This record gives sequence, C-alpha cells and structure tokens, in this order.
Amino acid sequence: MRTSLPIPALRRARKYLLEHGECLADALDDRIARSWRRSLDAGLVADGRVAEAVQTCGGELGHLLARNHELLSHSRPVMEHLFEQIRDTQSMVILADNRGTLMHTLGDAEFVCKAERVTLSCGASWHEQHRGTNAIGTALVEAAVVEVHGAEHFLERNGFLTCAAAPIMSGSGELAGILDISGDSRLRHPHTRGLIGIAARMIENRLLVAGCRDEFRLHLHPQAEGIGTIGEGIVVLAPDGRIVGANRRALELLRVSRDSLGVMPFGGAFDASLDELLANGRRRHAPPVSLRLHDGSAVFAKLHVGSAASAECTRAGAGSRDPAIDDALARLDTGDLRWRSAADRARRVSGKPIPLLIQGESGVGKELFARAIHDSGPRRAGPFIAINCAAVPENLIEAELFGYASGAYTGARRDGSPGRIREANGGTLFLDEIGDMPLAMQSRLLRVLQERQVTPLGGGRPVDVDFSLICASHRNLRQSIEQGSFRSDLYYRINGLSLKLPALRERGDFMVLTRRLLDSLNLERDVDLAPELQARFRQYHWPGNLRQYASVLRTASAMLDPQEDCIDWQHMPDDIVEELLAPAEQSTTVLPQPEPERMPENLRELSRSAVRQALEGSRGNVSEAARRLGISRQTLYRKLNDGPRAAPGEPASVAKGLPADGRRDVML
Repeated sequence: MRTSLPIPALRRARKYLLEHGECLADALDDRIARSWRRSLDAGLVADGRVAEAVQTCGGELGHLLARNHELLSHSRPVMEHLFEQIRDTQSMVILADNRGTLMHTLGDAEFVCKAERVTLSCGASWHEQHRGTNAIGTALVEAAVVEVHGAEHFLERNGFLTCAAAPIMSGSGELAGILDISGDSRLRHPHTRGLIGIAARMIENRLLVAGCRDEFRLHLHPQAEGIGTIGEGIVVLAPDGRIVGANRRALELLRVSRDSLGVMPFGGAFDASLDELLANGRRRHAPPVSLRLHDGSAVFAKLHVGSAASAECTRAGAGSRDPAIDDALARLDTGDLRWRSAADRARRVSGKPIPLLIQGESGVGKELFARAIHDSGPRRAGPFIAINCAAVPENLIEAELFGYASGAYTGARRDGSPGRIREANGGTLFLDEIGDMPLAMQSRLLRVLQERQVTPLGGGRPVDVDFSLICASHRNLRQSIEQGSFRSDLYYRINGLSLKLPALRERGDFMVLTRRLLDSLNLERDVDLAPELQARFRQYHWPGNLRQYASVLRTASAMLDPQEDCIDWQHMPDDIVEELLAPAEQSTTVLPQPEPERMPENLRELSRSAVRQALEGSRGNVSEAARRLGISRQTLYRKLNDGPRAAPGEPASVAKGLPADGRRDVML
C-alpha cells in the first residue's frame, strides 16, 4: 500500500500550491502532484462545490449505457464478485465510462448514502476537470492504477473517501472505462489497490475474448499450467499474421508497446513459424506448445482458431477448414454464457441422429431456440414443423400429429390429412410442451420414433418419415415419470441430448437483450429505458421470462408519444408498475411451505430454520435459496457450515439444512 502524508503535511502542501501555483518538491506522490496542478488549472476551488451541469440523466444516460452495453455486461459479474470480497467494509464498487461518468455501482447501503452526498452515483462525472483529484478521474488521465486517500483529494468535501481505480483497456489499446473501489478513509485496506488491478484485468480479458471469438487468439504464459488463468497473455492475430490486439500481460511478455498493435507481424515478436502454430492449433485437444521470443526467452502458447479468421487466412496452408460460425444460433447470441453453452452443444450434434430435449421455464424462448437449431443445421432447407402439445385439444392431437385417412371421423376433411409428422419429412419436428401429451399419444409417438413410419388415423399403409426431432418442456419429466404421467421409454428416446435454457432473471446479458428487443420493436427511432426503470427491470424476477418482457416493452413502446424516445414509469401497464414497486419478498413467487413443528427459540435457530425452508422451497438450489433470503451464496454456505452437528442416524446434510440427498446447488 502506498503511504500518504499526514493530514497536517497535506494541508501545508495544499496551501503552498494555492499560494505559489506549484507543489512542494518531494512533498507529494508524483501522480497526486500532477493532478493537483491540473485541478488548479481547471479553475477548481479546493473548498468549493461542484456544478450541477456535470450530472447526466434521463434519456442521455440511457444512450450512454446503451453505447457501453458490452463493457457493462462483462463488468457486472466481476463487480459482483469483487463486492463480495469487500462487503460490510463501508465501501462500494464503481464502473465509469472512458470520460469518467459513473454507469454502475454496488455498495454497502450505509456508505452509499454517504457517497450520494458528494454525488458518487450513476450519471455523475468524476473527471478531474469536474471533481479535481480523485481515483477515477486521475486514473483516467494517467491511464494507470491510482490510489487517492483522504486529504489527497483536491476538493476538501471528498476528503472522507479513500479510493483506488484502474483503467480498463480494450484489446486495441483504447481506454474503455474505469473500475474503482471507494470507501471510508478511516477503514483504508492495504489490498484494495491489488484487488482493483486484478479485477480490471479480468474485465479486459473478458472483453478481448468476447470481441475476438472468430479471430486467431494466442494465449501465452511462461508456464503451461498458467494458460487460462488471470495471469495469461492474450494476443489477437489478423488472418495475415499481424498482431492486432493484446491484453496488458501479453504486451509485458512480448516487451512491445500498444503502438505496435496493427503493424507488428507475428515474426516480429516470435522466433517461430506461424504455419506450424496454425497446424497445431487445428488439432483437437492440442497441448500448449513452447515458443521462443526474439529476446531469447520462452513462453508456452495455445492457439484458438476462430472459424471466421480460419476461412480467410492466406497463410494456413492446405487442409480442411471449419465453416464460419455465423449461423442462426450465433445471431441470437447476446452474450449469456449458459445460453451460449447450450448453443455450442446443439451445434456439435447438428446433423446427427440425436434427438434434442430443450428444458426451461415457460417463456424462455424454447421454440425460438429450436428454430435456430434447425436453421443452423444441414436440414435448414427442409420444413420446420412446430406443434404445441399443450395447446391442441386431446381429442384432436392424434389426428393433428399422425394425420388421417378420408372419412376417418365425423368432420374430417374429405381428402384426409398427412399430419404434422409427415409434413416434417426431410426437416425438423418440434414438439413443444411434450410433457402435456396424453399417455395414449405417447405410445403412438414412441412407435413412430422406433419404426420411423407413421400410419394415418383410420387406416392406410404406413409411410416412411425422416426428420430431426426436437422436444421441449417446462416440466420436470423425470418427476412426471414418477407420477405416472409420462412414459419412461419415451423419455429416454427423446432425450438424446438435454439442454437447459436459463430464465431471464438468471441471464448475464440483460442489457444487450434489452437493447435488441427495443431496436426490434422501434424500427423508426432509437428508444431507451429510464435508468431507474431499467434498474427495476434487472431486479424483477420476470415469471413469464422473455415472452413477458417483450410484451411489456412492446406495450410501453406503443405508449410513447411521437416526440418521446425514453420509456419511463408513465408508459408502463399498471399491474407491472405494482409488481416492480412491490417489496422483494412480495414480488418473488415462493412455493408454499409447511408450518414448522415449533417456533425457533433463539436467533441462531431462527437463522437455521430460515435457511432450511429456503433450501427446501428451492429444491436444494443454493443460488435460488440465497436470492430468497436476500444474502449472497458465500454467506449461505457459511451458514450451512456453521450449522449444528447431525444427530445420531441423521445425514449431515439434513443437519445443515440441505435436502436429504445432500444437494447444494443444481444450478451452479
């Protein structure tokens, strides 16, 4: 931790600056001294107040957040993890854009209230020209990790703060934003500077990888085991072999500056053959290779061959190349890692005789996902036939699926019907909500899947069918099997590969998804969300998921006046406003819980009882239980580990409040 001068010495240094226009020699850290001079040149008065004009709000803030949605989406998970490390220390984590405007904050409630008194909140500018010396503004100018403690702040009103900030750099060397930890100056911690530096690098790596998925990426580390860790270097190569992007660690390893990006060839940094490296990178499960640098040192490297770059590369030599991943699934991808994982797994079985079972809550987009799988596969020229098994009347579903011969039943069409299964021949059959299919129809469907033939209702010759099968259900089909409402043999026939789509409240791409929905609903103008409304949207549990969210945005967009471009509370349906403003415990759907056998007798027992009920209500899902209790997963794990010892003959998991099978978190 950098030591700072005692307050009396800082006051003398400030007085000397104000009187002479220069800092006392060796009285201040060089960066603080430079910042004080810049603050003075900007016309700031040490004991003065900040002009209101530096606050961004309303539609302007919405545009700012939209422009930075990539930075926000990749920073939020890191910020949440970082805040868990400093929780209950009178601190907050802050993300600012590349001009010093605050975009997202997380903090202890008591300290956040104090911080708001000096406008340390979203929309406020903390550029040096507006706030004088402060970690965010000074890191912005210095493009380096900066720590500002107490009276080192140029404005005296900010002297109660201790702050550490680090720049977030893009892979091309541009400043993307600033990450900051601010806290009470009386509780200064020696590790804050290191934490903020590590967190900023994590965000940089996430941004670099996400932005270069289709490029050549070279991951470097002096040790083979270090590849994939926070300490790895990442280099992005153009198809012609130029180094066009790199994270800070890669620049350190290669001993080059950011000015070299875009002009330095591969051979300018590595004493190795790019052709050989590319050939090795195309091998499945290829181990890291050792590369010699021009200064004589060696690093281990692992090449990720992006398909789009591979298709264009002029130096890769002969051999087959992967097709570019620019399919319908990729076009739906807005950055959520769980959704992307499901899409990647679906691609791997595309074109193979493996049925897919898509699971997820109602409204998560299962049919949209299934159609994208079809449009991304080899059968995309064929039909995509979708049928909702829960929406077709039970007395008609047999004819709907299997077709019928002429005169098969009263009211049937004179020339009969081929049925939806035969219509899917050569393409994809999508059976949505298959868990609601009647048992009798399940038997007929199983026979069709086994024999690959369908016999129309009312008789007739069996007809051969060839289709890819995708099924979907919001139900727990294993539970339905136990209850006798779903056939186990059909389950194992349709479950070649099971894919789980995340609920909207679980997705990490909420901002990007919102932007895409707004753009699709408002083709003739750019529409944004008011910041407070947007924050409420992120906190809401959305029981109807994407279907509900899209409907709300569609209605709100229709309520806009012609001159309006920002959705706010007055544009929202009344019922949604009530839900959004309701306390968290009222707006979250909680399964009814059985009454406890007796009342807890003390706080510890009360805590254990609450944990037990939350875990039982969420069926062992620790993330869901923690959300219901309003605590972090780490805190919940701590409470589990502090629980009572198991009674004789009782499983330890039950004593800790877990279900009897000991599950901790099925959603991790």
